[in-house]
Amino acid sequence: MFSPQGPSLRELCVQALTSVERGYDFLAPKFDHTPFRTPADVLEATVEALSPYGPFDCGLDVCCGTGAGLTVLDRMCREQVTGVDFSAGMLDEAHAAVPGATLVRADARALPFDSGFDLAVTFGALGHFLPSERPAFFDGVHRALRPGGLFAVALGELPARDNGAYWSTLGFDLAMLVRNAVVAPSFVMYYRTATARSVRRDLRAAGFTVDTLDLTAPGDELRFSLLLGRKPGQARERRSSQTK
Repeated sequence: MFSPQGPSLRELCVQALTSVERGYDFLAPKFDHTPFRTPADVLEATVEALSPYGPFDCGLDVCCGTGAGLTVLDRMCREQVTGVDFSAGMLDEAHAAVPGATLVRADARALPFDSGFDLAVTFGALGHFLPSERPAFFDGVHRALRPGGLFAVALGELPARDNGAYWSTLGFDLAMLVRNAVVAPSFVMYYRTATARSVRRDLRAAGFTVDTLDLTAPGDELRFSLLLGRKPGQARERRSSQTK
């Protein structure tokens, strides 16, 4: 699962025993060499799925990490791409990945944006937010989008019980529950709290209309979906310049 350039077991344990922010500051230089980075085929499938909805001018990657989602926006947005994360270490890596991006250090539960973006994306971040925290997250994205703007949430769906990943994700979440009960501060990272059904419900509660696209690669046992939340309203007319 990990390349030789990835973190050691000791380093992962150090990360897990600290806060989310400090843990990702610590892990950032090696994060792209772990299985936690969004797979390249999911990123490519996202580009293909979003292309018919474009062109887009300004894009926002919420919880951008080391910049995987920023590479998607950089291909699709003609003017500016922005990434927001609360880990300074991850933002340093994102700057190296997409030097032209605007990077903002902020909490996704209190986004400092207002009606500035045509497209927002998030990849692999929802497990870091308790279900009770998602409304603030989604309300902030809704506020950051222009009328008619699109919010794309890439989401791995829970595996079936006969798949080994079902039991490994269940075991991981149980271990995190125990860890957070006995160690402070909490390290919020759960695989099973952000189901497609619950995320669709919370997106609608935030004011989005929601469609679902299947991103699953042929032959892949683990399913990926792209939830497309549309902010109601008329999208502004975009210039006819070429995309990147």
